[in-house]
Amino acid sequence: MLTALLDRVLGPGSAALLARLIAENAWAHRRGYAVALVLMGVTGAMGAAIALLMENVMQDVFVERRADVVPAIALVVLVVFLVRGAATFGSQVILTRIGNRIVATLQNRVFSHVMAQGMAFHAGESTGDLTTRISMNAAQARTALQLIAQRLGADLFALVSLVAVMLWQDLALSALSLIGLPAVLAGVGWLVARVRKLARAEVTLHGRVLSLMAESVVGARVIRAFGLEDVMRARMEQAVADVRARSDRIAVFQGLVVPLMETMAGIAGAAVILYGGLRVIDGTMEAGAFFSFVTALFMAADPARRLAQLNVALRQQLAGVEAIYALLDTRTEIPELPRAPELVVPRGEIAFRDVRFSYGGVPALDGLDFTARAGKVTALVGPSGAGKSTVLALVERFFDPDTGRIEIDGQEIRGVALASLRANMALVTQETFLFDATVAENIAYGRAGATRAEIEAAAAEANAAGFIAALERGYDTPVGEGGTRLSGGQRQRVAIARAILRDAPILLLDEATSALDAESEAHVSEALSRLMKGRTTIVIAHRLATVRRAHHIVVIDKGRVVEEGTHDILVGKGGLYARLAELQFGPERERA
Repeated sequence: MLTALLDRVLGPGSAALLARLIAENAWAHRRGYAVALVLMGVTGAMGAAIALLMENVMQDVFVERRADVVPAIALVVLVVFLVRGAATFGSQVILTRIGNRIVATLQNRVFSHVMAQGMAFHAGESTGDLTTRISMNAAQARTALQLIAQRLGADLFALVSLVAVMLWQDLALSALSLIGLPAVLAGVGWLVARVRKLARAEVTLHGRVLSLMAESVVGARVIRAFGLEDVMRARMEQAVADVRARSDRIAVFQGLVVPLMETMAGIAGAAVILYGGLRVIDGTMEAGAFFSFVTALFMAADPARRLAQLNVALRQQLAGVEAIYALLDTRTEIPELPRAPELVVPRGEIAFRDVRFSYGGVPALDGLDFTARAGKVTALVGPSGAGKSTVLALVERFFDPDTGRIEIDGQEIRGVALASLRANMALVTQETFLFDATVAENIAYGRAGATRAEIEAAAAEANAAGFIAALERGYDTPVGEGGTRLSGGQRQRVAIARAILRDAPILLLDEATSALDAESEAHVSEALSRLMKGRTTIVIAHRLATVRRAHHIVVIDKGRVVEEGTHDILVGKGGLYARLAELQFGPERERA
């Protein structure tokens, strides 16, 4: 019955959503909530005591003019307000602390869930949407629980206590004070339905604003280079205007609750004063009882108004809660077998067995078969879109193949612990990503617990020690967000130092030198040569000069292996590799 009522008031599915929110978040803090509810009950009781005291004030002081009871009444009023203030303070502090813990727990839970997702998930989600769910929506979950606790705690206790006073004083006046209630309930129900639709759209619009902000920071160089400041400014202004317009509409519907309640209070107050005042005049009701009733009636207006606003306010917060659970309910794309064994890499041989894979129904690999020999360098070559980068993504299990097997030393990678798989690999890409931390911290991410001496040794082996020493604070120099304070070659050498420190038996290189100038490429290539020694290495490069010295070259086209061999053998075959070589070097130079 309660479920049906909540769904009718707040919208379909709201009861289940609230039950889940309470079970997964509030239940862990049930003792704190219980103490807060007791304190809110005390606050409500003190409000009722104030209304009851008004009978003594009116009857004993103003009607009977008894001077002997004035000090006692004054002392009781002082004690009531002191107790009410202390109870209110205690309940607010407890609820705020619980709310902060709930936000922290939800944010950590959402972040961990996002980190567990595969790359397909990240490709389909915007930065702004994820940021909104971690920050704004987590806060909305807290607000929803706070609203329930405070409104159904403090306000409901206060209203029940004050209504009890009204009933104690006069049943007829109590019934008369409720004449406008049906109209108010109907009006609030209509407002809730409107806010429900607007709140969902507001969550999406907030994510759009954050996405544009992130995009403008990441793409700052391109925006300025192409003079797109006005374009980005216009897009942001439009997104902000959309959020503002939606928020303004929600504010209107929320605000309509107040005049509805004020109208009801005015009608009820006028009716009570008219009927009750005449009864006091004709002697059928004492002035003290009437004054106590009117005090309780007007004191009850505030908690009643807040309770009426609860439906509207709660519906807005539940839109954010829905967004959080929609994210948390997404299935992890890279499943891991329970109690999966650790990957053991005695040699490091990687084998693709008839692997097929597609992105959203578009084929990327079509029966790929090849073996990267242990301790050797295997180069993947082919035209753009042939599937080379997909191979590296599958080896690290950023995605899983549709069919086929990928084995490392005979162990299928889907059957081993994911953490152990990635712990045995080091990745260096063209678009090097550095964290907003110091140089030393970025290198140390390669292996947990690395000492400063190990960090500096890795930097020296990566040809990075020289430029690091020239930085203002050496290894303790912040690199900026994304490493923007370092040049491309410097960022690449820091990434190589990170890979060296990892000391993994398998090395994956994706266009690691293609975006560098000649001098930086020389430094990076030298560091990579040292890094590749004794490791199973798969390297992708469009520059064939980078792969000429590979032990084995695999030529991929349209997701299939079309040629294999060394550089000289493949040039002699006159196939796709030979054509690619001719395009880069020219026939004369190649023959030489």
